[in-house]
Amino acid sequence: MLTRCLAALVRQTLAPQRYEIVVCDDGPDETTRALVERVADAHRARALQVRYVPVTATQGPAGARNAGWRAARGETIAFTDDDTIPDARWLEAGLSAMADGACAASGAIVVPLPERPTDYEFDASGLARAEFATANAFVRKDALVAVDGFDERFTSAWREDSDLQFSLLAAGGRIVSASEARVVHPVRPARWGVSLSQQRKSAFEALLYRKHPALYRERIASTPPLGYYASTAAAAAGLAGALGQRPAVAGIGALLWLGLTLRFFLLRMRGRSRAWRHIAEMAVTSALIPFLSIYWRIRGAIRYRTWFL
Repeated sequence: MLTRCLAALVRQTLAPQRYEIVVCDDGPDETTRALVERVADAHRARALQVRYVPVTATQGPAGARNAGWRAARGETIAFTDDDTIPDARWLEAGLSAMADGACAASGAIVVPLPERPTDYEFDASGLARAEFATANAFVRKDALVAVDGFDERFTSAWREDSDLQFSLLAAGGRIVSASEARVVHPVRPARWGVSLSQQRKSAFEALLYRKHPALYRERIASTPPLGYYASTAAAAAGLAGALGQRPAVAGIGALLWLGLTLRFFLLRMRGRSRAWRHIAEMAVTSALIPFLSIYWRIRGAIRYRTWFL
């Protein structure tokens, strides 16, 4: 993926002397370093600088991006990920969008999907609808300095870009759209049941809410996931009834949980792949996701000491 991304970056319409490529690796290895050095050697004669920055102080995209923009020499930083394919005019279009003095710009992200995507593929396509995502974003370096860059407590690829967006807005910055600055973001393969491990990201919702409660309610979520809470409560009531030898309570709780789970399953299957493996995955994960999501939300609320439900 990195080879593909770099091949697109070295073909930018912007003159080679006007930009540099900084590859930040928060899982440093010699294979990646060697790849970047080969690309650097191939384009040195064009005066295009390509640099490898190993990141060992922290893990996650927030820490890696901080290392990148601090190492960069340009006044404007363009962020993307190694699994994207930037358009040839990406940099040129992004700079053009910021020409009127904006502190940041949000580019367009294209996520190709099959006619009937899996639930995971459709969820990944949410990047195309995001207000501000660092898979395609431009930020002035002085604006990054002013807000101290990314919050490295966001150790997964989740909400670290929203946190930067909200920090820039809170500091009085203006963020514009750069619709002509496009990157294609193919959905990378994922293992069966990946949506279960993704529920860990719910903890970072609490951190974002603690830092920017008004903007979080305005732009992300005004109400908690009531369906998840109802499903969890129904299962708890059913279990309590069974343990307390109250069959009526146990039966009502079990039926409510089953009905809510079936509804969740059907919602996730609407317009999605009908492959039997995908149907089985949706059935299993639909039963487990509400419990895991609520667990990580509560854990995040406790960890970051905020009333977040």
